[in-house]
Amino acid sequence: MTTRQTGRMQTEGLRERKRRETLQRITAAGMQLFIRQGYDNTTLDEIAEAAGISRRTFFYYFKSKDEILLSMQRLNSDKLTVAVRGAPKAARPLETIRDAVIRVSEAIPAKEMIGIHRLMKSSAAVQARKHVTYVENENALVDALREKFPDPKQETALRLAAMMSVGAMRLAVETLDAENGKRPLPDILREIFATMDKGI
Repeated sequence: MTTRQTGRMQTEGLRERKRRETLQRITAAGMQLFIRQGYDNTTLDEIAEAAGISRRTFFYYFKSKDEILLSMQRLNSDKLTVAVRGAPKAARPLETIRDAVIRVSEAIPAKEMIGIHRLMKSSAAVQARKHVTYVENENALVDALREKFPDPKQETALRLAAMMSVGAMRLAVETLDAENGKRPLPDILREIFATMDKGI
């Protein structure tokens, strides 16, 4: 490897790290403002100012302010697909996702999850776009499951497991919010998956 190639790799690494740090700063600034003054009362310009960037730079990272909330949901979805891919092969696809969901949920603070959920509920625009991400989450889970269960005959089972799991996660977060965090999210998820396992 030449000196020029090494320098290019270091530059790309520095650029990617800077981009990640800026993305995190915008997300943190947006969430703090949303929680403090409400989603609808927070402007894009206020988020950009709090993050120390220009309005133009904001649009390089996000298309709109609701993308900040949706990015939090996508982040948890990414963690879940990684957990599915890294899980030992279980007897059934649903068991694989169940174990991955519970493991990922253990690392998410209840207050954070409730806060994000309530912010999303406060905006009709975000709610509408949120439903689109459910389909994206299902497709991502199916792709991850295919790597562990490559038999084409299991395709229906994989899609059904992904759909049921996304539904279980939605119900779990709604329950967590309704109970105001009285029970840990993993316990709620175990109860919901146990109910599905018994048959509905």
